[in-house]
Amino acid sequence: MTTKDQEPAQVTLPSDREVLVTRRFSAPRALVFRAYTEPALLQRWMLGPPGWTMPVCEMDVREGGAFRWVWRSEEEGSQFGFHGVFEEVDPPARLRHTEIYDPGNVGGSMGEAGEARITVTFEERDGMTTVTTRMDFGSKEARDAAMASGMTDGMELSYQLLDSLLQ
Repeated sequence: MTTKDQEPAQVTLPSDREVLVTRRFSAPRALVFRAYTEPALLQRWMLGPPGWTMPVCEMDVREGGAFRWVWRSEEEGSQFGFHGVFEEVDPPARLRHTEIYDPGNVGGSMGEAGEARITVTFEERDGMTTVTTRMDFGSKEARDAAMASGMTDGMELSYQLLDSLLQ
């Protein structure tokens, strides 16, 4: 399956505080897991819309290890980011971490909850890896603010870059 043939991510709202995003990749799960956990690889695909880069990608991928990601619009110079702590690292099957939004000079909010819990699972079947990302924002307000930001559209643009990287 080529990148243009990939089905876009499926987005559902399993509860009033959660977002569930499911996407398949034509690659073994160990490779997809690696793309999620190696900063040099993550910086190549987790970018969202064209014109954005990830100049800061610091990750200590172990239980209790911290991460910090910052995105920058090269045209406007605006920046925002996320930081958190890995709570579970089970290669190549599962990652769970906290996530706190840093609005930088982009502004906006992800609601008052402050800290989201993100669980990413990687399941392989017949050479295809299904990545399921469950985001628990802690409240309906925070979930709705995240959804209103265009988050899932940016995720799909990033997934298309990941498709290309995995080929």
